[in-house]
Amino acid sequence: MKLRVGIPKGSLQDATVALFKRAGLNVYISSRSYFAGTDDPEIECMLIRAQEMARYVEHGALDCGLTGRDWVLENGLDVVTAVELPYAKQSMGKVRWVLAAPEDSAFQTPEDLAGKIIATELVNVTRNYFAERKVPVKVEFSWGATEVKPPTLADAIVEITETGSSLRANRLRIIDTVLESSTQLIANKNAWADTEKRRKIDNLSLMLCGAIHAQGRVGLMLNVRKQDLAAVLAVLPALQKPTVAPLSDGEWFAVNTIIEESTAWRIMPQLKAAKAEGIVEYPLNKVVL
Repeated sequence: MKLRVGIPKGSLQDATVALFKRAGLNVYISSRSYFAGTDDPEIECMLIRAQEMARYVEHGALDCGLTGRDWVLENGLDVVTAVELPYAKQSMGKVRWVLAAPEDSAFQTPEDLAGKIIATELVNVTRNYFAERKVPVKVEFSWGATEVKPPTLADAIVEITETGSSLRANRLRIIDTVLESSTQLIANKNAWADTEKRRKIDNLSLMLCGAIHAQGRVGLMLNVRKQDLAAVLAVLPALQKPTVAPLSDGEWFAVNTIIEESTAWRIMPQLKAAKAEGIVEYPLNKVVL
């Protein structure tokens, strides 16, 4: 029984394929096909735009797929969230849909936009946002290049951002955050209820989460004399707690831990000063918590 998995086509595609590779599953994409092969004969993939993913998962054309929480909410479809996977096109984390207006405009709050035109791809979420605030606006669907529409084609926009650089480049100022979103692995309800498919979805979730948790972290192992162990441990920040194991002569210990890669530059000289020896830093593919 194969598991049919949706890979988001477009801006998230490269980041998703790279994540699968770090998780241990190579996805082979052809420019001539929307279907993709994998190393696992029990998993087949299909490239689907993130905006449409929830529809095909709900209908059962796909057993599961990766898409943003934003598009699940926008489409209002009935799917199961198997796991949240905090990665985006450029970074590991959440993205924001923000309300933005021209820098030189008088708009400072959502209420200032009463009676104005808002351009966005996220039409339903944006309408709900203004409806909750009882601010009457006209929300128009934007087919792309949303940042260039104010002030000629719209008064303000609701657009997705990771860093805000594109908004600044187009001389737009953020007024408010409409929605925070992250990538999710969503599942069809029938597939989720099927024991075998549920097992495969859970396994996929486990490995993808492991790859995300390993991002930006490295393993560190070293040896230290018994009398210097406390000083070495005082230097180490740990994901959980360092693993400490006695060596054969009883006077030395092996220490193994996980640290943020960005801290290695600072920590390794401190470990050497604390009399650690044989310090080895090694890359991580997956960290399963």
